[in-house]
Amino acid sequence: MSIEPKKRDVALVVDDSPETLRLLTDALDGAGMTVMVALDGASAMRIVDQITPDIVLLDAVMPGIDGFETCRRLKRDAGLANVPVIFMTGLAETEHIVRGLDAGGVDYVTKPIVIEEMLARIRVHLGNARLTQSARAALDVSGRFLFAVNRQGNLLWATPQAQKLLADHHGAQADDFVLPPSLLQWLEQAKGKGSAKSQAASLPDNPQLRFYYMGETAPNEFLLRLSKEAGTALPPEFTSELGLTTREGEVLAWLSKGKTNRDIAQILGLSPRTVDKHLEQIYAKLGVENRTAAAAIAANATRRNS
Repeated sequence: MSIEPKKRDVALVVDDSPETLRLLTDALDGAGMTVMVALDGASAMRIVDQITPDIVLLDAVMPGIDGFETCRRLKRDAGLANVPVIFMTGLAETEHIVRGLDAGGVDYVTKPIVIEEMLARIRVHLGNARLTQSARAALDVSGRFLFAVNRQGNLLWATPQAQKLLADHHGAQADDFVLPPSLLQWLEQAKGKGSAKSQAASLPDNPQLRFYYMGETAPNEFLLRLSKEAGTALPPEFTSELGLTTREGEVLAWLSKGKTNRDIAQILGLSPRTVDKHLEQIYAKLGVENRTAAAAIAANATRRNS
């Protein structure tokens, strides 16, 4: 039985210095990687149109399009958004490091380059990128309504379920979706307040579509959960009368529509165990022992208020 050879990682090195290019090409080739070379940002963009690298080593200061702008352009491409970019430069000032990270870089190496250190950083970032890809693949098949944006509100990636929901609202490809100013402001507040993770925001023209901040998953990558909640909650007056929380009202409303605990968990972005806990509280507050009796009460409330 033949053993399939291990796939070689592809590194794109972008630098206008022949000495740096020669140094890195020899080192990366010796480490078992395939190396592509570009002398400037424009050449790098032409290369990535043909092949997607596994990692990019990018000089910050180059003639024409500098490294910061090159990185921003790379990150606008959905297929390159998750490719790690390591900046290389002789500039060590904090403002340049911040510029590199803001542009989408994951790391920053100052010249002269120490090859052993560079190879170690490459191994770490390639490993992290593979873990991220595996996690996203798992999310894709989990039925979760999750997506990520950068600081500018541009969509970086989304699970298939979130893509469909965004496309239904946006009336176009989900890849074109950008958070409006009101949600960008909400995101800034949510990033600074842990309690904001439980607070939802809505689009100005579609209050039914709810956004929940889940946390920062990578530099300049923020995870959000989507939920379309129109018509899924009991009337507020009825919910308050029974002493139910808003979330308990949502769980009970979906239960009354015949949804299973697993269905409810998927719709509301909760774990099945959390749904079970909510149902225990609902049964206690309604004075019933099972879901059939609870569903009947919810159905009667809906009819009375329709």
